[in-house]
Amino acid sequence: MTIRSYKGIVPKIADSAWVDVSAVVIGRCELAQDASIWPNATLRGDVNDIVIGARTNIQDGAVVHTTHESAVSKGSKCIVGQDVTIGHNVVLHGCIIEDECLIGMGAVVLDNAVVQTHVLVAANSLVPAGKVLESGYLYMGSPVKQARLLTEQEIAFFKYSAAHYVRLKQDYEAEELANTNNG
Repeated sequence: MTIRSYKGIVPKIADSAWVDVSAVVIGRCELAQDASIWPNATLRGDVNDIVIGARTNIQDGAVVHTTHESAVSKGSKCIVGQDVTIGHNVVLHGCIIEDECLIGMGAVVLDNAVVQTHVLVAANSLVPAGKVLESGYLYMGSPVKQARLLTEQEIAFFKYSAAHYVRLKQDYEAEELANTNNG
């Protein structure tokens, strides 16, 4: 894994969090318990904070970044809650994703957007800057539009997906440990 400081600030990574060897985590990043960062994902906390909640997974090729503070802007942190699944090749930029959400593959969520708890953002959707996605709905399109209420089964899937990725990262950790001990 590539964990890098930026201007002397080192990412804070919980003992049970896991970062793949090909992922990059830089600077003002914080990973909570059982968070997982998958191959080729990049979390670049150089100009503002990135916070990833417990049991959240950031999948392959995702990019997480922020907007810097300036004389004309307070900047935008990127905060992702607990039990969130961020799909392959998602871009999160200076946004807030609350707990138990799923952001579909290839989606883009821009500055100061808020994805409330229990939201499913469909693959390849665009969440414009400043948009608030109301809890309990599927959103899709570019730009996103509220499509329909989520079912109880879909809402339950958010926790299932997070737990699945905790188990998966534990498998990877065990294999890495075995390879280290055998090598």
